[in-house]
Amino acid sequence: MPKRGKKYIEAGKGVTPLQRFEVAEAVEAAVSNAFAKFDETVDVAIRLGVDPRHADQMVRGTCILPHGLGKEVKVLVICKGEKEKEALDAGADFAGSTELVEKIQGGWFGFDKAIATPDMMGVVGKIGRVLGPRGLMPNAKTGTVTFDVAKAVEELKAGKIDFRVEKAGIIHAPIGKVSFGAEKLTENLAALLEALLKLKPSSAKGAYFKTLAVSTTMGHGYRVETATLKDFVK
Repeated sequence: MPKRGKKYIEAGKGVTPLQRFEVAEAVEAAVSNAFAKFDETVDVAIRLGVDPRHADQMVRGTCILPHGLGKEVKVLVICKGEKEKEALDAGADFAGSTELVEKIQGGWFGFDKAIATPDMMGVVGKIGRVLGPRGLMPNAKTGTVTFDVAKAVEELKAGKIDFRVEKAGIIHAPIGKVSFGAEKLTENLAALLEALLKLKPSSAKGAYFKTLAVSTTMGHGYRVETATLKDFVK
């Protein structure tokens, strides 16, 4: 078991492993017990009642958090012609075609999200092996392969996140920063849960939200009583 620091131990006093909270209480507990000197990210881990081994139970999608993520997202757009200006006017940090692909091939990764127009995917495919493992490969399912580059850029800058269920049936996602405060973080979490609910596979049986825990970068995880989610997610 990893050695825990004094601040971590102090923050967890009074919380038992079996303790469960309502959603707002879990978020408040995570925020109020954050102790790092930097503005920690608040994350959620949600175990869904799905079996990702079956294609029809793979949960993948996007969500625009109403209060964003609290950090600058550097967006790169691989496109050509007038689309380059459209992307830059919308707020993209980088826009170009083959020259950007060559730069990435050379080891440059000075961006957080990548968008590509459909006509450039043949070129982007050349760097798929380096973009894929980093979660940077443009994908039509997440809206990052599109000719509407302005909309795609604006959404990413506004706090759009993408998520995908892991082999164990768990979704990990950030919902903002500790400095947001519990109310805004709770609203961001509500948006994520609503997005997940809309993607519930028809073949999934039993409870959809199995477990849910809220934590900060350095802090404890606070588990939610999933029975309360029915009233929380409309």
